[in-house]
Amino acid sequence: MENTEFDVVIVGSGIAGAVVAKTLTDAGKRVLMLDAGLESGMALDGERAYQVQRKYLDTFYRATAKTPNSPYPNLKNAPSSDVIETAPVEKMDARRGYYVQKGPLAFGSDNWIGPGGTTQHWLGTTLRMLPNDFRLKTMYGRAVDWPITYEHLRPYYEMAEYEIGVSGEVSDQKLPNIGPDYFSPGYVFPMKKIPQSYLDTLILEKNKRRKVNISGDKEKEILHPIRFCSTPQGRNSIPNNDYRFSGVAWDAKEKKLYMVETTPGRYEPVGALWDPYTGQRCEGNAACVPICPVQAKYNALKTIKKAHRRSPHLLVIKSQCVAYELVVDPDTKLIRGVKYKRYDSDDSRNCTTEFATARIYVLAASAIENAKLLLSSNAANSSDQVGRNLMDHMCLLTWGLLRDRNSKPLKVFPFRGPGSTTNISSFRDGDFRKRHAAWIVPLDNWGWGWPAFSPGTDVSIAVGEGRFGEELRQHLNTELTCQVLLHFECEQDPQPENRVTIDERYKDHLGNYRPVIHYNASDYVKEAFRIAKFVSDQIFKKNNVDDRTDYSSDEADYWQYKGEGYTSRGAGHIVGTHRMGSDPKDSVVDPDMRTWDHENLFLTGCGNMPTLGTSNPTLTMTALTFKAAEAILKQLES
Repeated sequence: MENTEFDVVIVGSGIAGAVVAKTLTDAGKRVLMLDAGLESGMALDGERAYQVQRKYLDTFYRATAKTPNSPYPNLKNAPSSDVIETAPVEKMDARRGYYVQKGPLAFGSDNWIGPGGTTQHWLGTTLRMLPNDFRLKTMYGRAVDWPITYEHLRPYYEMAEYEIGVSGEVSDQKLPNIGPDYFSPGYVFPMKKIPQSYLDTLILEKNKRRKVNISGDKEKEILHPIRFCSTPQGRNSIPNNDYRFSGVAWDAKEKKLYMVETTPGRYEPVGALWDPYTGQRCEGNAACVPICPVQAKYNALKTIKKAHRRSPHLLVIKSQCVAYELVVDPDTKLIRGVKYKRYDSDDSRNCTTEFATARIYVLAASAIENAKLLLSSNAANSSDQVGRNLMDHMCLLTWGLLRDRNSKPLKVFPFRGPGSTTNISSFRDGDFRKRHAAWIVPLDNWGWGWPAFSPGTDVSIAVGEGRFGEELRQHLNTELTCQVLLHFECEQDPQPENRVTIDERYKDHLGNYRPVIHYNASDYVKEAFRIAKFVSDQIFKKNNVDDRTDYSSDEADYWQYKGEGYTSRGAGHIVGTHRMGSDPKDSVVDPDMRTWDHENLFLTGCGNMPTLGTSNPTLTMTALTFKAAEAILKQLES
């Protein structure tokens, strides 16, 4: 390969780009990171970082709709998708929002393009996938198998849990169909679990040893246990004195990454960017989505800060740079450079077109943005799989008011602590996956905020009923403190028709392509919704929950199945679009995340995942990124 100023160019500053940058610069490699967001947002410490956080918080406080992207700037020159712009699908055009929605269903998830990426607003849930998630075709005749197994990924999961700083309890992870080798012998998480909320402890106590019918038919009984797990999370708690690692390092002789062992009890939580002593512990704020006010929750800028502090001469970050084309050598098929537009300000189309070169190139944007850039460049698509198999966790929400045995209000006090600290894990795997998709059920700690925009709507309805003063306060105190919300995150099977494309008719402010989304739910997922609602009805009845669930046909994500109507919500878990495989004919990247078509182009992020499983994908994506970084280092040194 030709000599250049940089060993690697990375497009994107989310967790995938951050992990690649830190791992490579720790090994002495020269890295250029291109970030599309504002330069002011890439403040990594001191007063500037604090002022950026204050600006985000002020924007959030003033926002009418508290959506995942509400604290952060949505730039004309580097636009982000937003859930409040999910509109009913139009036949020929979609003028609302960044996505061009072509249906049949609207795609209801978003991400954020800017410094730190979507880790700025993620919930922080860090569940590992299950072994059977990697072999759905073999086990259940559904979807596809991964080209790697859970056992292959286990050491990289440990690296990801170190980098994010996961709080959790290994012994709590009572998961279906896992063996004793799910965790390495003696393994513990870096920090102890976040205390489970009062709401969770009450629900757990009421449902000990309870079973539900999962047949979907009242006349036929297939009983399935309800099991609860505390949820591992990427937010700071009390360091675990038995944790024995202090980092991830590159063994140049063995050509592999390894965990550095140290004296147990030496793990140090990473605090806020502006002050290491702020955010050392989770303070129980319920606004984790969209923003942790003290940065006790992990975000990718923490990893970028580590990399820049250790090796400022090796990591160069260029902000306000929007990549729009990969230049492919027609003879060798190697990538020869990245074209990007560097804009002066977001209120202007004035920009300069620049060119970055390196030995190796890494796309580290979202699954949708990676696919869009590949399609714009006519790159890595000999299999015709780029953009295809777009997936998300399709969420069925059910909600109600908890009552005691005498039908009087039973207060559970939501909004105490993070968004979710416990999940029902027993539906994550089982023989039922032959018939319908699996799901996980987080016990949400946000009242009815997601489905019904509480507490705002509660106030509006009560005032409309003529309630004011003390009567209004008492009414809200009764209603809001009894709100219970379940959400069934259903895995979505890969469907080639669910895809991202580009179209000359749809361009953004700088003249770059907007993603055109084609999206629908298969009967495999719709059947899971039907069974999940059947299960929810049983849970609500057995727990004296006054069911207030309502699915409106006016919503963009409303659909009918077997005579019943449902509304699906996006989880923000955008997966697929450049999947990993063992055959270049039906996949985009190999098991090292290297594209089959271009030896010096690697893709990172959730787009590599062939299937979704039932875990939030960030931890798995981070583990895969460490695997990719290891392969990049091998290639650079070969």
